[in-house]
Amino acid sequence: MKRIPMLLQLALILFCVMAIPLSILTWYSGAQILRNSELEIAESALAGLNANRKLNENALNNLAQDAVRLSSTHIYDRIRNFETYAELGENYGNMSSALTVLNELVNLNHRVDGVYSTYFYLEGANYVISTDKGITTLDRYEPIDWIEQALIGRIGIGGIWVPRELSSGTNVISYVLPLNRLSTTTRGMIVVNLRESQIESYLRSSEPGEHGFVLMRRDGTIISHDDKGLLLTNGRELPFVGEILDQGIKQGYAFHEQNDKRLLYAWSFSERYRWWNVSMSSMDELMSQTRAMQRSILLLTVVIFFVGTLLSVLLATWLSKPVRRLVHSVRARGNLGISGRNELAFLDAAFRRMQEEEEGLHLLLRQRERDTRSLAIHNLLKGEVPEQAVSMFPEPHCLIAIVSIDQYRNYVRQANSETRSYHRYLFNAQCEGLFPEGIHAYSVYQGEGYFAMVINYGEEEAGRNGEGIHAALAAVRTMADHIFGHTVTIGVSSPSALNGSIPDRAAEAMEMIKYRMIEGSRGIIFWREATEHSSRKYVYPSLSERRILNFLNAADSDSIYKELGVIRQEILSAEYISYDNIMYIYNQLLSVTIKHLRENNINTERIFTGRGNMYSAIASLDTLDELEEYMRGFFGEIIQYLTRNQGEAGHGERIVRYLEQHYCEEIVFENMAKEIGISYSYMRRIVYELTGKSLIDYINQLRIEKAKQLLLETPLTIAQIASEVGYYNVQSFNRFFRKYEGMAPSSYRSAKTNTS
Repeated sequence: MKRIPMLLQLALILFCVMAIPLSILTWYSGAQILRNSELEIAESALAGLNANRKLNENALNNLAQDAVRLSSTHIYDRIRNFETYAELGENYGNMSSALTVLNELVNLNHRVDGVYSTYFYLEGANYVISTDKGITTLDRYEPIDWIEQALIGRIGIGGIWVPRELSSGTNVISYVLPLNRLSTTTRGMIVVNLRESQIESYLRSSEPGEHGFVLMRRDGTIISHDDKGLLLTNGRELPFVGEILDQGIKQGYAFHEQNDKRLLYAWSFSERYRWWNVSMSSMDELMSQTRAMQRSILLLTVVIFFVGTLLSVLLATWLSKPVRRLVHSVRARGNLGISGRNELAFLDAAFRRMQEEEEGLHLLLRQRERDTRSLAIHNLLKGEVPEQAVSMFPEPHCLIAIVSIDQYRNYVRQANSETRSYHRYLFNAQCEGLFPEGIHAYSVYQGEGYFAMVINYGEEEAGRNGEGIHAALAAVRTMADHIFGHTVTIGVSSPSALNGSIPDRAAEAMEMIKYRMIEGSRGIIFWREATEHSSRKYVYPSLSERRILNFLNAADSDSIYKELGVIRQEILSAEYISYDNIMYIYNQLLSVTIKHLRENNINTERIFTGRGNMYSAIASLDTLDELEEYMRGFFGEIIQYLTRNQGEAGHGERIVRYLEQHYCEEIVFENMAKEIGISYSYMRRIVYELTGKSLIDYINQLRIEKAKQLLLETPLTIAQIASEVGYYNVQSFNRFFRKYEGMAPSSYRSAKTNTS
């Protein structure tokens, strides 16, 4: 074709524009009609169903494997000796072990999409560790009595999948995995609740049109369905589904008439989970698309034939002369070594060769220049003075400026890695052009939101005290605001010559960035010489600390906020204060407050749930304003919690007084709650928060204390004492006495009598 004249090629184009589209459309029409035939549609539906089934099975298998791997670790051994929630709360070590288990469960949640919650239940314990409600007692969590029934008939040591509805109304598929006796001596089980909607996302067809699906257990119980009202019902009652299950064929398809509609049913049986997967599609809708496609193809063929013919004629008459004239001009101006080709091939080869040569040259030059310059600057910041740096920075004076993105963590959350990479390239490319003539500046990225800029200037700029540099840095700051969508703070070092002291100047600039804490962000901070006060340490505001704790006891938020303002003003008025000193003040204030709350038996976990690591949070803040705002929120949450729980104190006193008066009697807790005027569940929560014990533990402790007194002060028998303190048989009395005192009542009496 390259040797055929252009006019002959245009004639061929006329034929091709008409013939080729007609051939393609004919082939396309036949292929689409075949694809949309009934058998082809059925095979495609079955293949799609199997693909969705395998996707669902792989997702469930991955989740089960993650749970099995977690069960094979020894992390649960840390808490196997803690059978009660009270034992967990006895000290920080116990609770830390439980929190470690909780963190592993949270990590398990994040490995697979759609997990609603995960919890671990230690056999015989009165609590669970869950990702939705944290570490809580069984009576405050959803019922788990269904697990024993679900494990009946389990084969092997693996887990089982159980469809159910949570007490919150959420439909889930629960994976129940008892801990393996071969890998750990801890008895318990892991339960992972996967949302039914996640199963639906795997099974729902992505093809256009009307579709339906149903996932059933072997007995016909519906696990997942697009009609949520049918979940956990008998799927055999659905139209035609019962017939499919009775056939016993593990996979296939069939056509079924229903309500004047022709439906395609495809089914597949999962050998791994013993589940039935069934999909339903409307054949009428699929065939209507085929008929509409045929009409569209015919119309498109006519349009293409007409437009192709017209365009071919226009190309033959319009392009002929201009192209020949252009070819003649190119051949006359330069010998490109291209001969024996027609006009179009000649121009194509000539322009391609010129373009490739030009692009290659420019790319090589840009890449070489950029790499050489960046390497020279990095070496200069390390203390080396490469030859390239001498040509890049010909003037005698140098400054190092560090540009830091304010609130860098927020910036990282808002921009993905590709966007951040583009921002860095754009910043380095543009900031160099903001400096006036005679000042040479180059920038490189140092990581963690920091850019290092080497600024080289001469005697003229030095004589003007760096006015041009100051103005350029202000322009850099404005430009950075626009690029990053965040403000920046710039730290500037002291002047230096282009020598090995450059790393020291960079350290000075980094030190100036820390002044952002006092002076605020979006500033340009120049190096300041150390003063005689630099070695002094700021005295910690202990008086403010005591006042804040007193105001906290009184729930006086306004006074606390004023005292926080006093601390801030003291910091600002200090002649010198370091960044580390400021961090120490606020870290200490956090620690003292939390210690004060715990000493007053206030549940800090309930107050600060969801806040994360508070010490890391304040370390990431840039200014005093942000620190004060964070502390206001911190104390605001505490006061809000204390205010909300004041009403519970009065009920607590009535409950304790009632139990102390009636502990020797048989107490019906529901009737007791009605007499006090609150619900039974609310009463249990108040007792636990007030005493740290459950209702049962508290009343048993009262009885045992009275029994100890009677053992030492009266000659009553063990049976008489048991009846006197409210136990109706000696066995129960002995069991509870051993639980709380570690010995039998008779041994306790003997030991105390011999001692006295």
